[in-house]
Amino acid sequence: MKRREFMALTVAATLIPFTAQAAGFTDYTDGLVDDALARGETVFIDYSATWCGTCKAQERVIDALMDENPDYAANVTFIKVDWDTYKNAAITVMNNIPRRSTLIVLKGDKELGRIVAGTAKTQIQGLMDTALAAATA
Repeated sequence: MKRREFMALTVAATLIPFTAQAAGFTDYTDGLVDDALARGETVFIDYSATWCGTCKAQERVIDALMDENPDYAANVTFIKVDWDTYKNAAITVMNNIPRRSTLIVLKGDKELGRIVAGTAKTQIQGLMDTALAAATA
């Protein structure tokens, strides 16, 4: 294998996890959460930063759970809020988000659950199951 081919394959392999993540989450834009809630959707919000190790650990768990159970992505709206961009925005202040690596589930005008800096699979799966139950009720 030539060096150029090796480098191209290495870059492609590095980008695969980012491509997979994009399929499950929608990047936050102003009004996105409000619009989804107004349509009656259950919304799972991930406040994260690209440099955050805890956020990366949560992301790996969420991706694995979505792979194990496609019902999550089929029934729940997953939105990723970039902490560096939106830490002082209304979406963050309104939901009283203390830090990045916070996961919350909303339906209507209620918060159904929250995890702050938790990375345990059972804990995150519990929150995702809460979202799925609300979405399919």
